[in-house]
Amino acid sequence: MINKKVLKILALAAAATMTLSATACLASNKKADDTEDTVVEITADDIRTNEEITNSEDGAHAIEVSGETKEYKNVKVTKTGDSSQNDEADFYGDNAAIFATDKATLTLDNIVVDTKGTHANAVFSYGEGTTVNISNSVITTEGNCSGGLMTTGGGTTNATNLNIHTTGNSSAAIRSDRGGGTVTVDGGTYVTDGTGSPVIYSTADITVSNAKMESTASEGVVVEGKNSVTLNNVDLTADNNKKNSDKSTNYEAVMIYQSMSGDASVGLATFTMNGGTLTNKKGDIFFVNNTATTITIEGAKIVNQDTSGVFLRAAAAGWGTEGSNGGKVNLYLKNQTQAGDIVVDKVSVLNMYLSDGSTYEGTVNAANEGEVYVEIASGSKWILTGDSYVTSLTCGKDAIDLNGHKLYVGGVEYVAGTGSEGSAIEIKSEGNGMAGGAPDGMPGEPGGAPGDAPGGMPDGAPGEPPSGDPPSGERPEGNPPSGEMPGDPPSGEKPEGNPPEGTPPEKPSGDTAVKTSETKEST
Repeated sequence: MINKKVLKILALAAAATMTLSATACLASNKKADDTEDTVVEITADDIRTNEEITNSEDGAHAIEVSGETKEYKNVKVTKTGDSSQNDEADFYGDNAAIFATDKATLTLDNIVVDTKGTHANAVFSYGEGTTVNISNSVITTEGNCSGGLMTTGGGTTNATNLNIHTTGNSSAAIRSDRGGGTVTVDGGTYVTDGTGSPVIYSTADITVSNAKMESTASEGVVVEGKNSVTLNNVDLTADNNKKNSDKSTNYEAVMIYQSMSGDASVGLATFTMNGGTLTNKKGDIFFVNNTATTITIEGAKIVNQDTSGVFLRAAAAGWGTEGSNGGKVNLYLKNQTQAGDIVVDKVSVLNMYLSDGSTYEGTVNAANEGEVYVEIASGSKWILTGDSYVTSLTCGKDAIDLNGHKLYVGGVEYVAGTGSEGSAIEIKSEGNGMAGGAPDGMPGEPGGAPGDAPGGMPDGAPGEPPSGDPPSGERPEGNPPSGEMPGDPPSGEKPEGNPPEGTPPEKPSGDTAVKTSETKEST
């Protein structure tokens, strides 16, 4: 678990040689190469609230802002009550504690949000033109399918110095679903304890900087479809130890896939890590299935504590059309020292690029199944730990250390100390053999069934949202068990088919407005 230290500003100032503002303290995080890790975390005790807003009605909100600009500061928000409408909750904000929509701009500062219902997301930004700005705040959610920050339909969320802790299933701390959007997070701590609850479940463009993140039962990050996650100087610990679906037998820290539930467009997914640390406790570091992706790692420290796990596994699983549902990966290692084997199955493809003085130590494609291209720039090196097989190779004479093993290039044994020129393998990001419908559940997060997603969804999605088929864990077929899926929320399975690109889901007609909440002065 994360070693949390709450440092008061006065104590920090006394120990430091320079004065730091409270905001700067909250945002501070040590980099990957620092020996000591000091976590400065805001807690509910650090926030003085002057007002309490509560709501206990099923499907209602404590705060709703529609089409206007509003600000709440020093407020405690408490939400109980459930949502029986899975898609309404995951896609359109039903039962969220705080809900912004219709091009609203909502600013939240020094607030405490606590939700205890099922499908009770804490802070929800829905629709293009809607922006939620939240800072210096604490969020806890206890029910299944209840994320911390939720963004859908093209909304925008900007967060600074938050403490988010979720304990339910299919409850990512930073979560998105159908229609996606843009999420930017800077500073803070983010912890998830539920099955199918990665710290991040992305069907959006999500960037997190200078933060500490931990998942105790699910993937750390799940990216579904044509979406992205960027981590800048983030300390991530993942312990994916509970299956949310039977679509995959693998455990991993980062899962990138396409569930075909319709919650994410088919296309190139991206995962980027600049600096920071990634510690994996069980299984593989990366698992890519049924999608094309670009993974870029630069100057990060990545450690796999599971000696039986691999660095990267590109392989078919239970999502997509059999025979064409492998992982298609462009892997860039820059200024990186990395160890761990790479597995590429017969329906998968890998282009691996080592540059900027990188050293990779491991075995690639030992089973000689997939297509692999390796390109090693001057000053970088590959040290083999086992016999490896590649389709094509570009490198200088001193780029490869066979280390007592054999390397085969296009079926011909490589001779130590020789240069080579080859060609990368074309990777198509559209189509990609992914048409045909979700394989009975997605792996992770958003709106999907509970046992199929990777992130820990019950029998469906892998990761997060309950309505659909998430990647990180698998979502279970049928209605999720009132909890979150590992990548996909447990509430029901996501419909097959891809949503029209760039088009947010249209909110169904009918009155889904929030009922009046109770407001009272806190003592």
